[in-house]
Amino acid sequence: MAKNSKVSQETADQALKVAKGTARPGQTKEQTKLIAQGIEKGVAEFKKREKAKARERDKERKKSKKSEVEVPDMPIETGMSKAVLIPWGLLLVSWSVFIAYEFLA
Repeated sequence: MAKNSKVSQETADQALKVAKGTARPGQTKEQTKLIAQGIEKGVAEFKKREKAKARERDKERKKSKKSEVEVPDMPIETGMSKAVLIPWGLLLVSWSVFIAYEFLA
């Protein structure tokens, strides 16, 4: 276990436990400690990579969120939409034709 490494005590304890659990017969305590250091180093490297990936994902998420906010180029419709106006327009046209037919016929 390296004293100047940035590995938590919990990780160091778990690494030592794993190293002791996989120890071969005749293996010295020094060899077991070296294996534990290797495990600690691997865990530290893994955590470092995962943090980097998490930062990249966070940057992408923020970037996509920011681009979604900046995109409102579409006009915001106020009042009635076209879907509501079409039936009313057809009704108005049909009644106009009916009234015109009654007065002209």
